[in-house]
Amino acid sequence: MAGVRGQGHGLRVYAVLYLVFLYAPIVLLPIFAFNDSTIIAFPLSGFTTQWFVELADVPALHSAVLTSLKIAVITALISTLLGICAARAATRYRFPAKAGIMGVIMVPLVLPEIIVAVSLLVVFLQIGLELSSLTVILGHVLICTPFCIAILNGSFQSLDVSLEEAAVDLGESGWGAFRLVILPLVMPGIVASLLIAFTISMDEFIIAFFLSGSDPTLPVYLWGQLRFPQRLPVVMALGTILVVASILIIILAEWFRRRGVAKRGGSDSGGFL
Repeated sequence: MAGVRGQGHGLRVYAVLYLVFLYAPIVLLPIFAFNDSTIIAFPLSGFTTQWFVELADVPALHSAVLTSLKIAVITALISTLLGICAARAATRYRFPAKAGIMGVIMVPLVLPEIIVAVSLLVVFLQIGLELSSLTVILGHVLICTPFCIAILNGSFQSLDVSLEEAAVDLGESGWGAFRLVILPLVMPGIVASLLIAFTISMDEFIIAFFLSGSDPTLPVYLWGQLRFPQRLPVVMALGTILVVASILIIILAEWFRRRGVAKRGGSDSGGFL
Protein backbone atom coordinates (compact mmCIF):
# COMPACT_ATOMS: atom_id res chain seq x y z
CA MET A 1 0.00 0.00 0.00
CA ALA A 2 2.85 2.36 0.83
CA GLY A 3 4.36 1.77 -2.60
CA VAL A 4 1.04 2.53 -4.31
CA ARG A 5 0.66 5.76 -2.30
CA GLY A 6 4.20 6.77 -3.24
CA GLN A 7 3.52 6.16 -6.92
CA GLY A 8 0.30 8.17 -6.69
CA HIS A 9 2.10 11.07 -5.01
CA GLY A 10 4.84 11.02 -7.67
CA LEU A 11 2.24 11.03 -10.44
CA ARG A 12 0.49 14.06 -8.91
CA VAL A 13 3.79 15.93 -8.67
CA TYR A 14 4.57 15.09 -12.27
CA ALA A 15 1.11 16.24 -13.40
CA VAL A 16 1.44 19.55 -11.54
CA LEU A 17 4.93 20.22 -12.95
CA TYR A 18 3.74 19.35 -16.45
CA LEU A 19 0.76 21.72 -16.22
CA VAL A 20 2.97 24.52 -14.88
CA PHE A 21 5.45 24.03 -17.73
CA LEU A 22 2.63 23.93 -20.29
CA TYR A 23 0.52 26.86 -19.11
CA ALA A 24 2.96 29.23 -17.38
CA PRO A 25 3.81 31.05 -20.65
CA ILE A 26 0.09 31.53 -21.34
CA VAL A 27 -0.48 32.94 -17.85
CA LEU A 28 2.29 35.48 -18.48
CA LEU A 29 0.45 36.89 -21.51
CA PRO A 30 -2.30 38.76 -19.59
CA ILE A 31 0.16 39.77 -16.87
CA PHE A 32 2.36 41.70 -19.30
CA ALA A 33 -0.61 42.78 -21.45
CA PHE A 34 -1.81 44.91 -18.52
CA ASN A 35 1.70 46.07 -17.55
CA ASP A 36 2.37 49.79 -17.97
CA SER A 37 5.75 49.35 -19.65
CA THR A 38 7.16 48.41 -23.05
CA ILE A 39 9.77 46.24 -21.34
CA ILE A 40 8.70 42.63 -20.85
CA ALA A 41 10.29 41.95 -17.48
CA PHE A 42 9.64 41.83 -13.76
CA PRO A 43 8.98 43.79 -11.61
CA LEU A 44 5.83 45.21 -13.18
CA SER A 45 5.65 48.99 -13.38
CA GLY A 46 1.87 49.43 -13.09
CA PHE A 47 -1.57 48.55 -14.44
CA THR A 48 -2.89 49.84 -17.78
CA THR A 49 -5.33 49.00 -20.54
CA GLN A 50 -3.48 51.21 -23.03
CA TRP A 51 -2.24 48.31 -25.16
CA PHE A 52 -5.75 46.99 -25.70
CA VAL A 53 -6.93 50.47 -26.75
CA GLU A 54 -4.09 50.72 -29.28
CA LEU A 55 -5.38 47.60 -31.03
CA ALA A 56 -8.19 49.71 -32.49
CA ASP A 57 -5.71 52.06 -34.19
CA VAL A 58 -3.72 49.59 -36.32
CA PRO A 59 -5.20 49.21 -39.85
CA ALA A 60 -2.73 46.45 -40.80
CA LEU A 61 -3.91 44.43 -37.81
CA HIS A 62 -7.55 44.85 -38.81
CA SER A 63 -6.75 43.63 -42.33
CA ALA A 64 -4.91 40.58 -40.96
CA VAL A 65 -7.82 39.76 -38.65
CA LEU A 66 -10.34 39.96 -41.51
CA THR A 67 -8.10 37.78 -43.69
CA SER A 68 -7.77 35.18 -40.94
CA LEU A 69 -11.50 35.19 -40.25
CA LYS A 70 -12.32 34.70 -43.93
CA ILE A 71 -9.81 31.86 -44.27
CA ALA A 72 -10.93 30.22 -41.02
CA VAL A 73 -14.64 30.29 -41.90
CA ILE A 74 -14.11 28.86 -45.39
CA THR A 75 -11.66 26.27 -44.06
CA ALA A 76 -14.09 25.17 -41.34
CA LEU A 77 -16.96 24.78 -43.81
CA ILE A 78 -14.96 22.82 -46.40
CA SER A 79 -13.13 20.66 -43.84
CA THR A 80 -16.35 19.77 -42.03
CA LEU A 81 -18.11 18.92 -45.30
CA LEU A 82 -15.24 16.65 -46.29
CA GLY A 83 -15.20 15.22 -42.77
CA ILE A 84 -18.91 14.38 -42.96
CA CYS A 85 -18.43 12.56 -46.27
CA ALA A 86 -15.36 10.64 -45.05
CA ALA A 87 -16.81 9.74 -41.64
CA ARG A 88 -20.08 8.65 -43.23
CA ALA A 89 -18.26 6.43 -45.73
CA ALA A 90 -15.93 4.97 -43.10
CA THR A 91 -18.67 4.06 -40.63
CA ARG A 92 -21.53 3.11 -42.96
CA TYR A 93 -20.00 1.36 -45.98
CA ARG A 94 -17.47 -1.32 -46.83
CA PHE A 95 -15.16 -0.84 -49.79
CA PRO A 96 -11.75 -2.14 -50.89
CA ALA A 97 -8.70 -0.79 -49.04
CA LYS A 98 -10.89 1.26 -46.68
CA ALA A 99 -8.39 1.12 -43.83
CA GLY A 100 -5.53 2.19 -46.11
CA ILE A 101 -7.50 5.06 -47.63
CA MET A 102 -8.57 6.38 -44.23
CA GLY A 103 -5.00 6.05 -43.00
CA VAL A 104 -3.70 8.16 -45.88
CA ILE A 105 -6.36 10.82 -45.20
CA MET A 106 -5.27 11.01 -41.55
CA VAL A 107 -1.53 11.27 -42.35
CA PRO A 108 -1.43 15.11 -41.96
CA LEU A 109 -2.09 14.56 -38.25
CA VAL A 110 1.39 13.05 -37.80
CA LEU A 111 3.40 14.89 -40.45
CA PRO A 112 5.46 17.90 -39.30
CA GLU A 113 3.74 21.05 -40.52
CA ILE A 114 7.00 22.42 -41.93
CA ILE A 115 7.15 19.41 -44.28
CA VAL A 116 3.53 19.91 -45.34
CA ALA A 117 4.08 23.65 -45.88
CA VAL A 118 7.23 23.25 -48.00
CA SER A 119 5.64 20.47 -50.04
CA LEU A 120 2.54 22.55 -50.75
CA LEU A 121 4.67 25.56 -51.64
CA VAL A 122 6.61 23.52 -54.21
CA VAL A 123 3.42 22.05 -55.68
CA PHE A 124 1.64 25.40 -55.96
CA LEU A 125 4.66 27.06 -57.58
CA GLN A 126 5.04 24.19 -60.03
CA ILE A 127 1.43 24.41 -61.20
CA GLY A 128 1.60 28.20 -61.42
CA LEU A 129 -0.83 28.96 -58.60
CA GLU A 130 -0.15 32.39 -57.12
CA LEU A 131 0.29 32.52 -53.34
CA SER A 132 -2.79 34.09 -51.79
CA SER A 133 -5.59 33.42 -49.33
CA LEU A 134 -6.71 30.57 -51.61
CA THR A 135 -3.44 28.68 -51.14
CA VAL A 136 -3.67 29.15 -47.38
CA ILE A 137 -7.23 27.79 -47.41
CA LEU A 138 -6.10 24.72 -49.37
CA GLY A 139 -3.29 24.11 -46.87
CA HIS A 140 -5.55 24.59 -43.87
CA VAL A 141 -8.20 22.27 -45.30
CA LEU A 142 -5.52 19.60 -45.67
CA ILE A 143 -4.56 19.72 -41.98
CA CYS A 144 -8.05 20.42 -40.56
CA THR A 145 -9.93 17.66 -42.37
CA PRO A 146 -8.35 14.81 -40.32
CA PHE A 147 -9.41 16.56 -37.10
CA CYS A 148 -12.96 16.91 -38.43
CA ILE A 149 -13.02 13.23 -39.42
CA ALA A 150 -11.81 12.21 -35.96
CA ILE A 151 -14.62 14.20 -34.33
CA LEU A 152 -17.34 13.11 -36.72
CA ASN A 153 -16.33 9.44 -36.67
CA GLY A 154 -17.52 9.24 -33.09
CA SER A 155 -20.83 10.86 -34.01
CA PHE A 156 -21.53 8.46 -36.88
CA GLN A 157 -20.28 5.33 -35.11
CA SER A 158 -22.74 5.73 -32.25
CA LEU A 159 -25.77 5.94 -34.56
CA ASP A 160 -28.27 3.11 -34.76
CA VAL A 161 -28.34 1.95 -38.39
CA SER A 162 -31.91 0.71 -37.96
CA LEU A 163 -33.13 4.32 -37.70
CA GLU A 164 -32.04 5.08 -41.24
CA GLU A 165 -33.32 1.74 -42.50
CA ALA A 166 -36.71 2.42 -40.91
CA ALA A 167 -36.92 5.81 -42.65
CA VAL A 168 -36.18 4.17 -46.01
CA ASP A 169 -38.79 1.48 -45.34
CA LEU A 170 -41.33 4.24 -44.68
CA GLY A 171 -40.74 5.69 -48.14
CA GLU A 172 -37.90 8.16 -47.71
CA SER A 173 -35.08 8.26 -50.23
CA GLY A 174 -31.50 7.70 -49.13
CA TRP A 175 -30.84 11.44 -49.14
CA GLY A 176 -34.11 12.16 -47.35
CA ALA A 177 -33.31 9.65 -44.60
CA PHE A 178 -29.87 11.17 -44.17
CA ARG A 179 -31.22 14.74 -44.08
CA LEU A 180 -34.18 14.12 -41.79
CA VAL A 181 -32.83 11.40 -39.48
CA ILE A 182 -29.04 11.18 -39.50
CA LEU A 183 -28.10 14.84 -39.88
CA PRO A 184 -30.02 16.10 -36.81
CA LEU A 185 -28.47 13.35 -34.67
CA VAL A 186 -24.90 14.20 -35.69
CA MET A 187 -25.45 17.98 -35.67
CA PRO A 188 -23.64 18.51 -32.31
CA GLY A 189 -20.61 16.74 -33.79
CA ILE A 190 -20.82 18.91 -36.90
CA VAL A 191 -20.88 22.07 -34.79
CA ALA A 192 -17.92 20.80 -32.75
CA SER A 193 -16.06 20.05 -35.99
CA LEU A 194 -16.74 23.55 -37.33
CA LEU A 195 -15.50 25.19 -34.14
CA ILE A 196 -12.33 23.10 -33.89
CA ALA A 197 -11.45 23.61 -37.57
CA PHE A 198 -12.08 27.35 -37.21
CA THR A 199 -9.80 27.53 -34.16
CA ILE A 200 -7.00 25.52 -35.81
CA SER A 201 -7.11 27.70 -38.92
CA MET A 202 -7.14 30.95 -36.93
CA ASP A 203 -4.11 29.89 -34.84
CA GLU A 204 -2.08 28.12 -37.56
CA PHE A 205 1.21 29.84 -38.43
CA ILE A 206 3.66 27.65 -40.37
CA ILE A 207 1.52 26.87 -43.41
CA ALA A 208 0.17 30.44 -43.50
CA PHE A 209 3.74 31.79 -43.31
CA PHE A 210 4.77 29.86 -46.41
CA LEU A 211 1.58 30.23 -48.44
CA SER A 212 -0.01 33.58 -47.54
CA GLY A 213 1.69 35.75 -50.16
CA SER A 214 0.92 39.47 -49.79
CA ASP A 215 -2.12 38.94 -47.54
CA PRO A 216 -0.73 37.87 -44.15
CA THR A 217 -2.94 36.10 -41.67
CA LEU A 218 -3.10 37.21 -38.06
CA PRO A 219 -0.38 34.82 -36.76
CA VAL A 220 1.95 35.87 -39.61
CA TYR A 221 1.26 39.54 -38.83
CA LEU A 222 2.06 38.97 -35.16
CA TRP A 223 5.31 37.24 -36.11
CA GLY A 224 6.30 40.30 -38.11
CA GLN A 225 5.54 42.59 -35.17
CA LEU A 226 7.98 40.71 -32.93
CA ARG A 227 10.83 42.43 -34.77
CA PHE A 228 9.85 45.69 -33.08
CA PRO A 229 10.39 45.57 -29.28
CA GLN A 230 8.12 48.56 -28.67
CA ARG A 231 5.21 46.64 -30.20
CA LEU A 232 5.52 43.68 -27.83
CA PRO A 233 2.94 44.92 -25.28
CA VAL A 234 0.34 45.31 -28.06
CA VAL A 235 1.16 41.80 -29.28
CA MET A 236 0.71 40.56 -25.70
CA ALA A 237 -2.68 42.26 -25.51
CA LEU A 238 -3.82 40.70 -28.77
CA GLY A 239 -2.42 37.34 -27.69
CA THR A 240 -4.49 37.53 -24.50
CA ILE A 241 -7.65 38.11 -26.51
CA LEU A 242 -6.83 35.21 -28.84
CA VAL A 243 -6.12 32.81 -25.96
CA VAL A 244 -9.41 33.66 -24.25
CA ALA A 245 -11.32 33.32 -27.53
CA SER A 246 -9.65 29.98 -28.33
CA ILE A 247 -10.43 28.57 -24.88
CA LEU A 248 -14.07 29.63 -25.16
CA ILE A 249 -14.42 28.07 -28.62
CA ILE A 250 -12.87 24.79 -27.48
CA ILE A 251 -15.14 24.69 -24.42
CA LEU A 252 -18.15 25.33 -26.66
CA ALA A 253 -17.05 22.61 -29.09
CA GLU A 254 -16.64 20.13 -26.24
CA TRP A 255 -20.05 21.05 -24.89
CA PHE A 256 -21.64 20.32 -28.27
CA ARG A 257 -19.72 17.04 -28.53
CA ARG A 258 -20.90 15.85 -25.10
CA ARG A 259 -24.42 17.01 -25.87
CA GLY A 260 -24.37 14.87 -28.98
CA VAL A 261 -23.12 11.84 -27.05
CA ALA A 262 -25.86 12.29 -24.44
CA LYS A 263 -28.49 12.80 -27.14
CA ARG A 264 -27.59 9.49 -28.75
CA GLY A 265 -27.40 7.71 -25.39
CA GLY A 266 -23.74 6.80 -25.82
CA SER A 267 -20.90 6.78 -23.33
CA ASP A 268 -18.47 9.70 -23.08
CA SER A 269 -15.16 7.92 -23.61
CA GLY A 270 -13.11 10.79 -24.88
CA GLY A 271 -13.00 14.42 -25.91
CA PHE A 272 -11.04 17.62 -25.70
CA LEU A 273 -11.57 18.29 -21.99
